[in-house]
Amino acid sequence: MNKISAILFCATTLLSCISNHSWGDSVAQVSIPRVDSMPDIPASYKMLDWRRKAIDYDRFVFDWDNSGPLGPLIWKDDSRRNIDQTTFGLYTALKDIRQGQHANNGEFHESLNVLTAILGAGLVGIDKTNQDGYNYVRMAQNYFNADNGWNIVMNNTNPHVAQLGGGYGRDWWYDILPNALYYAVCDVFPGVDGADAIQKSIAEQFVKADSVLNGNYDYSFFDYKNMKGHVSHIPMQQDAAGGHAYVLLCAYHKFGDTRYLAHAKSAVEALLSQKESRFYEALLPLGIYTAAYLNATQHTQYDVARLLNWVFDGCSSLTGRTGWGIIVGKWGEYDVSGLQGSITDGGGYAFLMNSIKPAWPLVPIVKYQPQYATAIGKWMLNNASACRLFYPLEIDDMHQWAPELKNLTHNNIAYEGLRKFDDYGKASLRGVSPVAIGDGPKWIAGNPTESMFSVYSSSPVGILGALIDTTDIEGILRIDCNATDFYADRTYKTYLYYNPYDENRTVVYKTEAHCDLFDIVAKEYVLHDVTGNREIELPAHASRVIVELPAGTRLREQDGQILTDSGHVIAYR
Repeated sequence: MNKISAILFCATTLLSCISNHSWGDSVAQVSIPRVDSMPDIPASYKMLDWRRKAIDYDRFVFDWDNSGPLGPLIWKDDSRRNIDQTTFGLYTALKDIRQGQHANNGEFHESLNVLTAILGAGLVGIDKTNQDGYNYVRMAQNYFNADNGWNIVMNNTNPHVAQLGGGYGRDWWYDILPNALYYAVCDVFPGVDGADAIQKSIAEQFVKADSVLNGNYDYSFFDYKNMKGHVSHIPMQQDAAGGHAYVLLCAYHKFGDTRYLAHAKSAVEALLSQKESRFYEALLPLGIYTAAYLNATQHTQYDVARLLNWVFDGCSSLTGRTGWGIIVGKWGEYDVSGLQGSITDGGGYAFLMNSIKPAWPLVPIVKYQPQYATAIGKWMLNNASACRLFYPLEIDDMHQWAPELKNLTHNNIAYEGLRKFDDYGKASLRGVSPVAIGDGPKWIAGNPTESMFSVYSSSPVGILGALIDTTDIEGILRIDCNATDFYADRTYKTYLYYNPYDENRTVVYKTEAHCDLFDIVAKEYVLHDVTGNREIELPAHASRVIVELPAGTRLREQDGQILTDSGHVIAYR
């Protein structure tokens, strides 16, 4: 045997050994009953190019010279609240009379809109630290409310505009979600001057709050200056614990302070101490991610299935946000399964923002607890298809409230909501289902019909843009499990594939580097040393979570986990 032959023989033998090695039993899937009741493929299925929509949205909303009929949707705010710098505002809804350069001193704008727009743009590759001469990430730091002593990121820059709309210091989720968004933005755009100090302050305030609460989150809101919970006419929001847990886990990753990890666990335990779902608006899914991550990495045994069912089944408590959950069904000719909102209000009322944002924490959990891969894959297929229905050019004229305005924003701004039935009493919509609609005209007398179109609701489009790609088979998506797994190990590309069909399907897997493909659901190699386009097989009604390893990467088992030769865990016990 010559030298070349010997090398080839050794390489072939090694590859055969690796391929034949058993990495354990495949991961049995855990169902989410409400997802089981969704269609395998929606009858009205259509998948948009969400990445393209995110890029177009950013270009439209951050256009200071927009010469269209609306004019610019962005303006400067030179009030210099909290930080001595000029910041900016975005309209919450089109033509909202409370907003703009000349209304309320230009100070009424919302961080839940601005930070989400920045995050979404960053996720699809747009540099918001240097765009048209502006560092939008730095400018958004004015939402860090130091002047009022709360020392966290809040929905407005000051209390003087707080009663105009949205929540500020009185509705708990509005005070927690901006901090989760800020941490996410800082991971996408690291190293911005001043960011570390803000993140540190947020973490310290949340530690103090969780310490004071001591497992009792039975409040409508929390005063982060005086460290005291309050109950008001607003339902109690025990799922605020999920938001605390998520932010503190991110803080632990960033700063390495074990106090943050301890309080992330404490907050998850407070969440799980509830006897029933307290899903209120947006925070419970963040708590689910935290629980799943801690189960994988810290060997906790939090009941993730219970938390997932609390989100999907929704809140049934009369003392909570009754009916808030994940919608299942068909309204008229349109499949709406997977959307989030009220299951009960008028037969159902879904919101675009709320439908997109749960994907941020729920998709990456399959890296840590792959037993939910099939359920999450099926939900995402339904949800992402239905999310298009909020856009005026994606739903027919008779199923939207203002079809005469459908071309106003070139399909960049969506309706805020999708109702099973119109609640304004418009004669032409009597008996029509569903109806693309919005609450803007109800917020304040004089708000025009245009305010049904929601900038605020459209801002998260970049989350879908980063997560979702299509394949050569309609209905089979390639979902990026790393895109929104902020602060975690993202060394190896990881994708969720779900096959909704009754038979095995073969899809084209695209990669640029030489790599080995390992499925952490089946616990097997799918292909070795591939590059370019190669076909992979997906079992019927099943999922694969494929980790892309550099070709030749050696794997080993340790304590029930599968690790690479460099020590990165790719499959947790």
